[in-house]
Amino acid sequence: MSNHDLAASSQVKKLRYIESLYGHADRQFGAHALDDALGNLNDVVLAEILESWFISIRNQPSVGPADESRWRAGLAFVGSVVTWLSKSTLPTDRLRQIEARLHRLSHLYGQLHVRRSRQPSQVRSLPASVIKALYEMLDPTSATNPFARQHTRWLAFISFLLMLHQGLRRGELLLLTADVIKDGFDERQQRSRCWMNVQESPYSDDGDDPRYSRPSIKSANSVRQLPVSEAVAGLMQTYVENYRGRPGHAFLLNTQQDSPLSTESLTKMFLKISAGLPPSILRELKDRSGKQSVTPHDLRHTCAVVRLNQLLHHGDSMDEALQKLRAFFGWSRESQMPVRYARAVFEDRLSSVWNNAFDDRVEILRAIPS
Repeated sequence: MSNHDLAASSQVKKLRYIESLYGHADRQFGAHALDDALGNLNDVVLAEILESWFISIRNQPSVGPADESRWRAGLAFVGSVVTWLSKSTLPTDRLRQIEARLHRLSHLYGQLHVRRSRQPSQVRSLPASVIKALYEMLDPTSATNPFARQHTRWLAFISFLLMLHQGLRRGELLLLTADVIKDGFDERQQRSRCWMNVQESPYSDDGDDPRYSRPSIKSANSVRQLPVSEAVAGLMQTYVENYRGRPGHAFLLNTQQDSPLSTESLTKMFLKISAGLPPSILRELKDRSGKQSVTPHDLRHTCAVVRLNQLLHHGDSMDEALQKLRAFFGWSRESQMPVRYARAVFEDRLSSVWNNAFDDRVEILRAIPS
């Protein structure tokens, strides 16, 4: 009930953190220990559970921001449940006593922070050699394409293009509908232009989405309109007309079984793509980014670096470029996410993969049948 306003992916993440707290309590204090302590409003046992859980998190060989989030989520869960139970079931005197103890718990454990990793924050954009290899391998006509069926080859290729060129999050990609591309005549530029709207699907709540983990828009800032190049729009139209099939749902990305592509299937798809990369490319990926595989979100990071590089190349100041980046990628005006990419925009090995017309990848388009 307390997380109803979060996106589905954020809800799942918080529930996993809370499940971690429950698992620790069961192992250290016996089955149902946390529920018993909460039900009895036993602040002494709750303190012991929280303290031992914090120590177990902090003593891991490697910790990161997710561990801090896990600790905060578990602490907030205990505090909210105790507050809710005490106000609904206790007489006034007992309520005051519990509130005092809860305040003490919050004050004491609220000061605890999981130590941050001392490893420097690495740029998560992909090296140019990796991007080039992905372009060549995911060409639907490529002999090195890891997928046997033409349908799956085009599914993977379109997913790759949209995340790399449009900077879409995984959930945003999976919400796109087959008619997402719009076009119209631009009076100012005197030419036809294409765009897409990134928003909640009108088909998400009417039973048309059978996926267990339903994708969703992350926040209000994520709702936006993105320009689409004629090249990308044309490839999407080719996919829709020739390879998507005729499923009974409206979502753009359709599996061989005529169901909407799921989060889990997209993740597995990129694991197979990563496994198909040449050993030399995988070594450079490991050396440059510390990663052993390519994930969907890596393409969004890479898009951010290239877009920022373009804006600066075209004469925008850094502040203006960062603000444009926030609008394109669906970040709030105060978000510091774009700043994380600023140090990577002058990386020649990355920016040389594209010419100034980022969306016109001539080499790959020549290999696609009209």
